[in-house]
Amino acid sequence: MKIVSLLGSPRKRSNSSIIAGHFCTTAQKLGAESRIFTLNDLHFRGCQGCMACKTRLDRCAVEDDLTEVLEAVRETDILVLASPVYYWDVSSQMKAFVDRTFSFLVPDFLTNPIKSRLEPGKKLVLILAQNNPDKDSFTNIFPKFDYFFRAYGFTDTRLIRALGVSAPGEVESHLDVLELAEQTAKEMCGRS
Repeated sequence: MKIVSLLGSPRKRSNSSIIAGHFCTTAQKLGAESRIFTLNDLHFRGCQGCMACKTRLDRCAVEDDLTEVLEAVRETDILVLASPVYYWDVSSQMKAFVDRTFSFLVPDFLTNPIKSRLEPGKKLVLILAQNNPDKDSFTNIFPKFDYFFRAYGFTDTRLIRALGVSAPGEVESHLDVLELAEQTAKEMCGRS
């Protein structure tokens, strides 16, 4: 089992990264191998709208640090996307990654029942850490990711949210969230 974890926070010891770490550590104990990319440490651009991935290439034409990440996502079984909620959405680093996944869609994705170039059956975990303690806030984020990644052939998509966390490392006192990360890893790796 291969896991790719993308950390979207610009902060070290971010709450979303800590949750992703608990997920990956649990999965590794079950025999999974994981690769972790901190998006803020990479040099990359967002989608350029060049349409080369729909006209002459089967991948993104932009060559930068995200090239390796996109290739790792092609090869993974489980994709973990961890982000703080900034300005009512995922971080700009994570949003730029998601925009570049446009290259995963086949050229005729609007009419083709098989929309993705990826092997079907991948799994997604979206981890969000938000300062707002209201569970009804920002509930629109996960449905967007679920929609896009199901179009890419992901069959199991999960959400882990930490509410009311702001200071780096604060989520470590939210044992229910960390336990949910561990339990989700066990379920997705086939050992619940």
